[in-house]
Amino acid sequence: MQSRVISLGLFLLAVPVLGTVSGCGGGGNTQNSAVPADIQAVLNKPMYQGATWGLQVVDADTGRVLVNYDADKPFYIGSVRKVFSVGQLLNQVGPDHHYDTPVYRQGNVDNAGVLHGDLIIQASGDLTMGGRTNPDGSVAYTDYDHNEANSLGNAVLTQPDPLAGYTTLAAQVAAFGIKEITGDVAIDDRLFQPFNFRDEFDVKPIFVNDDAIDLTINPGTVGQPASVAWRPHSAAFSVNNLLATGTVGSDDTLKLDPQEPLCFGSSGCSASIDGQLPVDFKPPLTNAFPLVQTFRITDPASYARTVFIEALEAAGVKVDAPAVEVNPVQVLPAKDSYVAADQVAELTGLTYAQDAKYILKVSYNIGADTSLVLWGLTEGVNNMADALAAEQTNLADNYGIPARDYSFVDGSGGGETQATPEAVTKFLGDMGEKPAFADFHNALPILAKDGSLGFVTDFQSDPTLAGATGQVSAKTGTYVVGDSSGLLVKGQAYGGYIHAKSGRNLIYVLVVNNVQAGSLSDLIQIIQDEGTISAILWRDD
Repeated sequence: MQSRVISLGLFLLAVPVLGTVSGCGGGGNTQNSAVPADIQAVLNKPMYQGATWGLQVVDADTGRVLVNYDADKPFYIGSVRKVFSVGQLLNQVGPDHHYDTPVYRQGNVDNAGVLHGDLIIQASGDLTMGGRTNPDGSVAYTDYDHNEANSLGNAVLTQPDPLAGYTTLAAQVAAFGIKEITGDVAIDDRLFQPFNFRDEFDVKPIFVNDDAIDLTINPGTVGQPASVAWRPHSAAFSVNNLLATGTVGSDDTLKLDPQEPLCFGSSGCSASIDGQLPVDFKPPLTNAFPLVQTFRITDPASYARTVFIEALEAAGVKVDAPAVEVNPVQVLPAKDSYVAADQVAELTGLTYAQDAKYILKVSYNIGADTSLVLWGLTEGVNNMADALAAEQTNLADNYGIPARDYSFVDGSGGGETQATPEAVTKFLGDMGEKPAFADFHNALPILAKDGSLGFVTDFQSDPTLAGATGQVSAKTGTYVVGDSSGLLVKGQAYGGYIHAKSGRNLIYVLVVNNVQAGSLSDLIQIIQDEGTISAILWRDD
């Protein structure tokens, strides 16, 4: 089977190992305060020889620094970076803001309901497009998100229909009175300049099922094909099931070919799942079938166009143009030339508070990157590079965090993302003073409860620490590379808030860099150890 590297919704990258970042193993910081003995005992475990640690704990109410260990030095923080991109957008637009997606006609509708012209979805950057909306209006997520299915090895799918938003838009078009479209259907995805997501595809402001096609896999009879279903189901893409069911104890050789198809917009676009899956295979994480894997939708606009046309036809609207073709950008009017009188439908997006919860709970990388670019739009820039530059100005001017205290390469914590613990605690402290703080805090994973901290339960074996369950809300971050010895955990971090046993509210950042991990279980142990340290802080501060 293809390599399945655990990322826990965070960031892993297989690249050559680079240099070491100095941290608490480097010594020499005269501002350091003593680390509590129980925490020091964790830091002294043999697996952390040669590693570097950083820790800062701040009293949220007084601003007093309670623990300070190399907090002014740069560390790899991985997805802890997301608190900045999500927090700034929450502060800028407000938690109740929603990104709504309108549909416009370009042409006249005659008395018979025929649109003599084109129908256009103007993409708004709505991350979920109705595909994660629970009946109560909240966002649906699971602790094992499908965006990480291939790296985690499995996922648990959400229940809502991933095409629900497109169905809603199509029903509104039909209700407007349009019965036939003689022109074309197009997606206007010019809201911001596309940005490359980790060499997989270019992200645009239109989304379908998080730009992923989910495979639900179950074994069959030995020697017979495995059962493979996929969603969304559309003429835009099909799956060739070549996956055989292997005998007990046989090798797992499942392969997606290619994992990132490039044929979207072409008739007959497909990819294959092949190899074999042992009949006794135990899916990771859940230890039970189904097994979930994903193909990447590498041309979101062309895919969205097809599913929208299919939804229109299901709603009784005839479309004369072919359902499968490359998004016809040539029919788009001048950017921002739409008029209200031509609007025929609109999808109301979830509030950004709900988007933030989705991004932070499961560490949705594309959502965090898009959030930074959406924030950039509020500053008058429309691309990733300029958004990063504008963010530097914003963090310095409005949060007192100078550019020398961090190095961000995107909005999600990819690559060589670094920050000092001081910079992170400063931002988290300032968030506590903002009107959006309650929603920001509620969006963070909760220790031993949900999101990327849901599985962190080792601390519960100590009766004095078990009470920390549910009292720590923190974003996690992971940065791992492969080397000749296995895995090098270049960065593993927690950043967030603790409601301590004493009643005191704490802000903290805990990070370790450069741990040699012999196996994936070692990586899991590092995350568990940081959970234990978090629980000690809950108990003792």
